[in-house]
Amino acid sequence: MSIYYVDGEFVEADKAVLPLSDLAILRGYGVFDYMRTYGGRAFHLEAHVRRLMNSARLIGLECPWDLNEIKEIVKETLARNENPESTVRLLITGGDSADSITPGNNPRLIVMVKPAKNFPDHWYEEGIKVITTNITRYVPGAKSIDYIRAIISLNTARESGAVESLYVAENKWVLEGTTSNVFAVIDGQLATPQEEILPGVTRDVVLEITKPVFNPQLRTISRDELYQAEEIFLTSSNKEVLPVRQVDEKTIGNGKPGKITREVQELFRDYTGRYDSKQ
Repeated sequence: MSIYYVDGEFVEADKAVLPLSDLAILRGYGVFDYMRTYGGRAFHLEAHVRRLMNSARLIGLECPWDLNEIKEIVKETLARNENPESTVRLLITGGDSADSITPGNNPRLIVMVKPAKNFPDHWYEEGIKVITTNITRYVPGAKSIDYIRAIISLNTARESGAVESLYVAENKWVLEGTTSNVFAVIDGQLATPQEEILPGVTRDVVLEITKPVFNPQLRTISRDELYQAEEIFLTSSNKEVLPVRQVDEKTIGNGKPGKITREVQELFRDYTGRYDSKQ
């Protein structure tokens, strides 16, 4: 049974509870972050905790814990779970409220650790289908627990046989996926959107490791450009580097993962294979 950290205590997963008065339950007010381990070590833990704290700041949610305190709680929670590899979900809830809508001064910190699971091999070998959706995040830079738009978008995607839905602003500019960032090879140049997105930690790693080889561009990408791209792939903590073979009804390239995508997968695999938790 997984062990969670909930509001100051380590508890078994099936005994982890929140009061119904918490604003996370009443109003969907809270933030989260998500990461996985490599070699049992949380991947870029500090970057994920910093993003969690920034998400809280962006929505006006108090975060009384400092960076190192949260990092140590994550490490201790991981140590109490005996998984070969784990996923880690961090949450800061809105806490209790006197009038059920105004935040009080008792946010709750939660760390949920579960065994890591892999997606199907054929996703990475053949690529996946994604759709585009004309919606955006409410606060782009904040990883809020309010995922109504994402859930509706993903339900629509699954109905069409797709794995992910990409947000499109003003019916034109591709931003990001519901739980991923997007990269495209356009006219031989690797590129990824920069504005109005949630900065992904895996995205940042891919930008770092591909700079010497592909010098990726940070720029706007239109939906039409995406349709015409030679290659597309997604990045996220759980998807890692995931090829895309189809966007809506448009086949990308020859319908198979391209050469640059394969090279990025190899670069990322090499990076995670020698990951040092001190980074």
